[in-house]
Amino acid sequence: MAHALAANLGMNSEANPRNTQGTTAVAVGGSTTAAAVGGSTTIAAVGGNNNVAAEGGSANDTRQDWPAVDNGKDYYVTRNGVQYAGTHLLIDLWGASRLDDIELVEDALRRSAIDAGATILHCHLHHFQPNGGISGVLVLAESHISIHSWPERGYAALDVFMCGECDPYKAIPILKSAFTPDFVTVAENKRGLVP
Repeated sequence: MAHALAANLGMNSEANPRNTQGTTAVAVGGSTTAAAVGGSTTIAAVGGNNNVAAEGGSANDTRQDWPAVDNGKDYYVTRNGVQYAGTHLLIDLWGASRLDDIELVEDALRRSAIDAGATILHCHLHHFQPNGGISGVLVLAESHISIHSWPERGYAALDVFMCGECDPYKAIPILKSAFTPDFVTVAENKRGLVP
């Protein structure tokens, strides 16, 4: 069933990741009613009782038109004879401060992206209470930077995943300066390695 759902959502090797013209709706929970007019719309239902309307549907339609980025770039890179999509850094900050300052977090994420050469598309941060932790993501044309912070522990977990010519390592000095951690751990993973 998971394979069929993935295929219905275009999650396969033949899918064009730059095709943003269609709409994909996923309903989770019992019966599903779907209405689609025009364009290419994919509806995938997994249990529940959901109504999904696309292209001018009902008052219950919560579909949002997201901005599309079509810059014609191929974000795959070849370095040292290895071809891959991008570099994914898992960064842990320990003994860090100001992890509950949402303006500082957003500024640090944005400066990290800019210094790394990435294109910022959207930022969404959530401030938890009462401990002040922050979870969020800076969506990039080249992938994303995400953060989850535990101010009460002085700890933050960040993902810096960038494709193409961006250099995610340039984010580390900015994060160190913003949050002044006692120490930092970094793990690197090459994503989308071509066999």
